Amino acid sequence: MVFSIESVSKEYRSGTKVLHALDSVSLKIEDGEIFGIIGKSGAGKSTLLRCLNLLERPTSGRILLGDTDLTALSPAQLRDTRKRIGVVFQHFNLLHSRSVAANIAFPLEVAGYSRADRRARVDELIELVGLEDRRDAFPSQLSGGQKQRVGIARALAASPDVLLCDEATSALDSDTTDSILDLLADLNRRLGVTIVLITHELNVVRRICHRAALIDQGRIVDEGTLTELVADPDSPLGEALLPAGTVRTSPTGIPALLTFVDSLSTSPVISQLSRDLDVDVTVISGGIEDIGAHQVGRLRVEFASHTGLANDEETRKSVEEHLSQRGVKVTFS
Repeated sequence: MVFSIESVSKEYRSGTKVLHALDSVSLKIEDGEIFGIIGKSGAGKSTLLRCLNLLERPTSGRILLGDTDLTALSPAQLRDTRKRIGVVFQHFNLLHSRSVAANIAFPLEVAGYSRADRRARVDELIELVGLEDRRDAFPSQLSGGQKQRVGIARALAASPDVLLCDEATSALDSDTTDSILDLLADLNRRLGVTIVLITHELNVVRRICHRAALIDQGRIVDEGTLTELVADPDSPLGEALLPAGTVRTSPTGIPALLTFVDSLSTSPVISQLSRDLDVDVTVISGGIEDIGAHQVGRLRVEFASHTGLANDEETRKSVEEHLSQRGVKVTFS
């Protein structure tokens, strides 16, 4: 386990007013995973990220990096422990008077690495992020995606255990965003570095995260693997990631939500249901997506019995039993 966040709250006071930016947040972020924290502007996600390396000190609660309680460290111990945590910023924060290589080398200079060791590490990182032909360029000569690659290389300079990415793609266009996300996923696989992504963009979570949490008004309201979230009919984050749409009522049909992982990709479940139970099935909305190594779906449907017993409880039970045996969860609306 990399991070264990235990009942963390953060308050800001202005006179008699108190703003609860975080309210008893608890999360566990595992070693080697890509974990997304998603929420609207003002939900508390950036405050949570700053608390992870104690740029913001929690009002209460604990933050553990491995077995180390960051909230209990002295200033000198905290500075040393922060070497295990790299940060990638939204607006790059590059030094404009320094070249690509010199920007990447900067944290190594601060840490006291020798010139030879700095050069060797910079060479390795420049190749890792695909900037071999931009080594001597300055930030003003780089595209947004290239600047973020420099920022990622700089964050990796001290070989951290974890990368904290604060809206790392929100200043980029969609194509560049995809290339940066692909780079982060590749670094996660090749280096085993844990990545925590703070974002308001669902596509970021959908594309590369293993697990995710939804934060709203300073509280974690949903959490899980992406397949668990999308397959859970009651998951607000699952519905956001793969919307099934709204309920359409009909006097002749039974509305329902179908959620599943892989089931409909391996067998004709719906057509078999129609044949076996003599029930019409109308797909109203929703979809099926590849998430990780799985095909996950959320479908809004209506069932209608040929016998006219559409609202018969026996029909509902038969449909539910038939689909559950085939790995499809049914939630009647």
